[in-house]
Formats: sequence, structure tokens, C-alpha cells
Amino acid sequence: MRVATKVLRQILALCAIAIFCTACGGYLPPTSTNPWRVISVDTEANLNDISFIGDSPHGWLVGSNATLFETTDAGETWASRSLELDEPYRFTSVSFDGNEGWIVGQPSILLHTEDAGKSWSRIPLSEKLPGAPNTVLALGAKSAEMTTNIGAIYRTSDGGKSWKALVEEAVGVIRNISRSPSGEYVAVSSRGNFYSIWQPGQEAWQPYNRSSSRRLQNMGFTGDGRLWMLARGGLIQFSNVGSPDEWEDVINPEFATSWGLLDLAYRTPEEIWVAGGSGNLLRSMDGGKTWEKDKFIEDVPSNLYKIKFLSPDRGFIIGQGSLLKYDDSANQAV
Repeated sequence: MRVATKVLRQILALCAIAIFCTACGGYLPPTSTNPWRVISVDTEANLNDISFIGDSPHGWLVGSNATLFETTDAGETWASRSLELDEPYRFTSVSFDGNEGWIVGQPSILLHTEDAGKSWSRIPLSEKLPGAPNTVLALGAKSAEMTTNIGAIYRTSDGGKSWKALVEEAVGVIRNISRSPSGEYVAVSSRGNFYSIWQPGQEAWQPYNRSSSRRLQNMGFTGDGRLWMLARGGLIQFSNVGSPDEWEDVINPEFATSWGLLDLAYRTPEEIWVAGGSGNLLRSMDGGKTWEKDKFIEDVPSNLYKIKFLSPDRGFIIGQGSLLKYDDSANQAV
């Protein structure tokens, strides 16, 4: 009798713990719909970036091993395109403004098109360039901004014939770098132990210590000019308005898991998507106060490391060998 009573108490205790964990949000509730569809791309390369020509259905996708894909149906299907290059470069970034586009990669390479990608020309880069090209942003006719993997920032206004350094000293080897619509940059150090901010007109980067003991994974800008931060252990933080070194309380959307968060993007001022390892995809509909998980995407065997919304109804997620397209019209039930 005593043994039976003891076992019953243990069962009741375990049930209480389970109920407590569920109530405290150990695991996230599922989204009511799945607005993302897996798009087939015939490649084993790692995809890195995507860009479209204005609001048209014509776009380009780049990746490792000089991978270059073109779409003319808004990303439903992708056709491989090859370029005559001397080695299998790792294309890291692509950007278009009208029919003018740019691609950068490593080892140092810069490609330019003025006819929406019908033809690409290689732009010579100086051997003294600090680091290798990392990101590129088309800014208008013959104008673009390019960063390197050690935080150098350059701008051209003559189609790449000449480049002006915007910062006198590079920040050092970086994990990632993000640009705000107003031209600010935030860069995370390669080890994730500090971050740096550069604003137009400044001569040098301004370094800041991370806000916790957790190493930084990625950082970027919110729609209202604040910073967001992803740290190891699945942590999210947002900075206070006007204070890049003052942070709100840490958010741990799903502390019952140990996978990492890799990128964050806003679809609307209040709707946030966060992607991570092992096909994890989270959504907040209230600016980060509460969270839910797209359970359907857990079946995608990939680390999801880049989210890019071109508009509220046009978005893509890039992962290891995978591409997801935002399609809210499908409204697939989870």
C-alpha cells in the first residue's frame, strides 16, 4: 500500500511539473496557418542571397561554387545560369536597383550588370582592398555600397570604376553586418563578444560590449531605428530608442529547447519572424511580446539563416540547400 501511494505521489508530481512547464511557455504554441512554401532549387550549393528587379517577378539567387539562379515567375521556379570565371567563387550578396545589379563574393570578386542580368561584367578590385567583399547594395544609377568581411565600407557613383572609403579603419573580422535604410551599419565580431556601429559621416566604428555573457549570433535594425540582437541559447533583445548600448529585458521564446536563432526580419511593424537551426521558425504578431512556432517548417531538414522580406507580401527564407517562399494566400493549416 505504501509503495502504491509513493508511486501515485510521484506520478502526480510529474504531472504537476508538466502542467507548470506548459503554463510557463516551455514550448511554443503552433501558428494557426503556415504561410511558407518550400521552393525547389536544383543545387547542392549553399544559397546566400536573393534580389529582385523592382516589383517585377524577375529575380536572382546566389550561393557558393559560383551558384547563380534566375527566376521570371516571382521565385516559383529557378533556372541555373553559368558565368565564365577562373574559379568557383562563393557569391555572398546580390542587389538590384532597376536593371542595374551587383554581385560580390570571395575570393575577391565584383560583378556588374546594366541589363537586368542578361550580361555580367567583372569589375577589377584593388589588391589593397581591406578584406574580401561581403555585402553589396545597389543605390541607383551606377551607384552602390560595398562592405568587406573585416568591416570596410566603400561607395561608388561611377559604375565601379572608382570607390570611396567611408570609414578610415576596418572593425576587424566580423560574423555578420547589417545596414539600416538610413545608411547606418551594425557589425558583430567574429567571436560574438562585441558589436560595433557606424553612422554616415563618422570616421571610425564605435565598439560596444555585448549586454550579456551569451555570445552574439546576429544583429540588425528594427523599423523604428532600434537594434535587435540574437544571442546563443535562443535569446532575443531589443535596444531602447536612441540608445544602442541600453537594452530591454532578454526574451527567450522557447527556453525548453537549445537550438540557436540565426536571423530576424520584420514583415510589418508588429509582425516579426525569427529563423534558426534545425528548421525552427518563430513568429510574433505583437512586436516580440508573445511568440508562436511554425511547426510545419520543422520538417525542413535545414538550418534557416537568412530571412528577406521585399515587401509585406513578398518574402523568402534561405537555408542550407533550401529556399522558402512567403505565400499567405495558401493559408495551409498546421
